[in-house]
This record gives sequence, C-alpha cells and structure tokens, in this order.
Amino acid sequence: MSEAMKGRSLLSALSRGRNLFGYVPYPDSVLEGFYKEAIKNGLNVMRIFDALNDIDNVKESIRLINELGGIADGAVCYTVDPKPEPKPVEEAPKGGFFKRLFGGKKAEEPAPEPEKIFTDEYFVEKAREMERLGAKIITLKDMAGLVNPARAASIISKLKANLKVPVDFHTHCTPGYGLASSVMAILNGVDILDTNIWWFGGGSAAPAIELIYIFCKKMGVEVDVNMEAVGAIRDELLNARKDLKQFDLAKELPLAFDPLKDKLPAEVEAHFDAAIRYAKEGNEQALLDECHAIEDYFHFPKPNLLVKEAEVPGGMYSNMVAQLKSLGASDLLDDAMRLIPKVRRDAGLVPLVTPTSQIVGSQAVSLALDRKKGNADYSNPSNQFISLVKGEYGKTPVAVDPAFREKITGSPVERPYDVSKYKKPDNPVLEELGGVKLASNNEEYLLLELLPSVANGFLRRRRQEEYDAKKAQEIKDNPEKAAEEALANEPITGPVLSAPMGGRIVEIKVKNGQEVKKGDILLVYEAMKMENDVTAERPCKVKRVLVKVDEVVGTDAPLIEFEK
Repeated sequence: MSEAMKGRSLLSALSRGRNLFGYVPYPDSVLEGFYKEAIKNGLNVMRIFDALNDIDNVKESIRLINELGGIADGAVCYTVDPKPEPKPVEEAPKGGFFKRLFGGKKAEEPAPEPEKIFTDEYFVEKAREMERLGAKIITLKDMAGLVNPARAASIISKLKANLKVPVDFHTHCTPGYGLASSVMAILNGVDILDTNIWWFGGGSAAPAIELIYIFCKKMGVEVDVNMEAVGAIRDELLNARKDLKQFDLAKELPLAFDPLKDKLPAEVEAHFDAAIRYAKEGNEQALLDECHAIEDYFHFPKPNLLVKEAEVPGGMYSNMVAQLKSLGASDLLDDAMRLIPKVRRDAGLVPLVTPTSQIVGSQAVSLALDRKKGNADYSNPSNQFISLVKGEYGKTPVAVDPAFREKITGSPVERPYDVSKYKKPDNPVLEELGGVKLASNNEEYLLLELLPSVANGFLRRRRQEEYDAKKAQEIKDNPEKAAEEALANEPITGPVLSAPMGGRIVEIKVKNGQEVKKGDILLVYEAMKMENDVTAERPCKVKRVLVKVDEVVGTDAPLIEFEK
C-alpha cells in the first residue's frame, strides 16, 4: 500500500503501547522488533495509547518510533466520570402516625456527586506529558463517541493553546455526537480530523469525509485532501460495502452523493448553514438537531440512544449482550449496565477502551449474576480483573483501595507488571513437514511473540502449504517418481512375497516392472545374524517393491507384490 501511494499519503496504525496488540506487557526487545519491521514496511504514523492513560506505558513506544524514523502519535483516551450511584432513602407513606413511622419503603435518590477526575485539565496534562516525551502529533481519542460538541470545543481549544504539535480529533457517531462535535473541533482549530469515506461513514464509524468537506468549504477551512482521489475510492468502496452485506449492521446504504459534482437541495444546504451558525453561537442542541437532519436526509444510521445513555463503547455493550445470552441470563442486562459505574470506581476509575472495557463489562455481568444468586459481590473475579486491580496493566487514574485490592488479589500491595518474567515462545522444527522451523524469518517470529495462539495455527498452515507445493513441484519435475509414489499408495491386489521371519533388509535386487525367472535373487535380508537370499519360486513380473534397504520387518511382512 505504501509503495502504491508513492509517498503522497501516510499509512497509520494503532497500538496499545506496552501491550502492542496483545493483552500482556511486552519487553522492549519485542516493542523494538515490531516497530522496526512495521516502519521498514512502510508504516509511517503509529498512534500509541494506553487503556489507563498511564504515561509509563507509552513512553518507550514513543521513543522507539522516533528513533526508527516513524511518526509518534500520542493518543489520550477520552472518558467521562461515571454517573453517581443512587442511594436508598426512606419515602414517607400515607396513613397514620405509626404507619408513617414503621411502614416507609425505600426509594432512590442520586448520591452527592464525587470529585470530577476527567476534567479538561486532566486530558491537557496527559497530552503535554506525551508531547514532552517526543510525540509529534497528539490525538484526543474518543472511542465511544462521547465527546459532545460543547466538550469538543472546550478540550480542543485548550489542547491547541497548550501544545506546539498538531492536534488530531478521533471520534465515532454511535451516540449521535460525531458530526456536530467534528464541526466544533474544526471551529476550535483542530489540525487533523479522522473521517471515513461515504459508504463506511456515520453510525458506529467516524463522520463521512464528504460531509466534513462541505462544512469546511462553507467555513473557509482548507481540506488538504485530493477529493478526486476520494471519489475514485468511494466508487470502489460501494462494491466492498455490498460484498459485506451479511455483516452490515445498518442494512441501509446512504444516498449516493459526490460533493464535487452534485448540488445540495436548498433545504439541506440550509441545514449546513444553520449548523455552522449554531456552532459559532455555542447552541449545542440546535447544532445537533441540524446535523441529525443532514444525516437523516442522506440515510446515515440514527444515534444509538442506549450507548448514549449508558456512556459505554458500542463494542463493550454488544460483548455484554453476547455474554449474558450465552449464560441464559439476558434478563440481567439492565442490572449489569447499572453496575458498570461501580466496577469502574472499584477498579480505579479506568477508562472504557480495549482491553479495560471488556474487563469491566465482563465483571459487571459477573456481579449481576452474583447478586441474583445471593452471593457476595465479586465472588467470581476474572483473571483479567484480578490483574487490573493488582496493577499489572499499569497505574489507574485513581488509586485502588488497598482493602479492595486485598479482597480481589489476596494482597493490599500494588504489584506492577514485570517484563523480566516474559518468556520467548518456542520455534519448533516441524519434522513432518521436511524439518523446517515453524517461523521461517524475523517477521514470523514476531507474530509468535505478539499473538502466540493465533500465529501458531497460521504459521503451521503456511508451512503445510509450502510443503505441499514443494512436493507437487517435485512430482511435476520427475514423472517417474510421481508414478512410483502413485503406485506406492495403491492397495495390494496381487500375489505377495512375505518375510519368512523377522529381520533387516540388506539389499534389493529387483525393481518395479522387472521380469524375473525362477531362482532369481529378489532381495537379501539379515535374520538371526545371517544374511539370507530370497529367490523367486516361479517366473513372474514384479509390480512393486514394498520395503526399503535397512528397513526392519517382522515375520510375514509383505516384501514384494507381483503382477497377477
């Protein structure tokens, strides 16, 4: 891809800092090996993030990428403080004094709001630390699409005021903020905006670049993109979207539209103009209404209100649904969703991004099941949750209560990961496939290090394919050998010479297809410390020799098959 683009565009990828693409912390040797191969193969920008926003988990990656000639993009994961847990209060019943005194039932009212952790200043400080470490780009990574327009204006403007490097905004349209928040980010000076091409824009993805292009054109903002090339790609991606129909969550394609050729209807043009006006006025709800009207006109997916209300990534929600369904407990979904804030707080107020979103979601499901069965909370903590609370994933935004850590891990002491315990995977020799090694080069061995279970099967299939191809070529190059192998695999149908006693084949005197006379020596074998000649009992034609020199055979083992 990099060669095809001839340097006109940059390729970028995402990695989880110390964890790269896996779920364990890797030593520096693995980080360096991966980044070296990736950059050598044309990967330009590596976006580095950590699920806990723990700067210690990203600093080595930033250093290595810069040293190896890549562009380090430091991503700060956006998240929100969980909603306060409701607390039970006594609700006075109607009736007499004693009924009022003793007959009250519990209602719920919001608890006092705890101190806010994820303030604008929190994200700005994380960004400044990454810039100090050498990040060449800073990205506000909004994986759940929870940055609303007002917050986009607030954070982006502060990032621009405090940083010297370009600022990137990455969001999703899942809960309905994406397009409006992107407009706000542009108005507040964002340098880079992540988008998707038309057929794959909106919904759970980033906004469509074509809509952003129209907004920028109206606002007098330069879009440093070749929109003719975008149009060519858009034509190809329509076929890709149709080919993927069975996996399509939205089911409905957006209306076809080319911003370079097609004229907007007057009412849609008015929505764009009104959205810009409301954005400049800071009227968030009106801006959202106009952006939703634009998306409705073009048939982009509607906002996912459940994700908006729950304030969790869409993938985390779907994982919880699947987990409960597999357990036959789909009725507990609402309970599990309500328990997410508790699990987050108990675990140190972790952001909800891979892998912590999956860990927290799974534990919330387990907690809901505990309560349904009457068990104590956290009766069944997962191994990943134990590791998170122990400290093996890094420093959490808020310190975990030592008493809770002891309850979950058996010790109140925080124990960070120790990369010195990392064990390099084996690279076995595959004797059955010609004695080759499982990983044949450095890139393949890195696959084994990064994704051992997946890579093992993948590489075995690759070696099998190579072995089969080599055998096929050998047969093609040597027809006689091919005929011999085909003959060797046929079942025995003719008369057979069998071994009169067990022994070792010393010499074979005949070959396939040979005519022999009575008394001719067929083969010599060693038995009872003596060499014995085996002769033909009558004239016949050898169909095939069934043994090899030095082969040890037992009594009555078939030695030679003759033609009928």
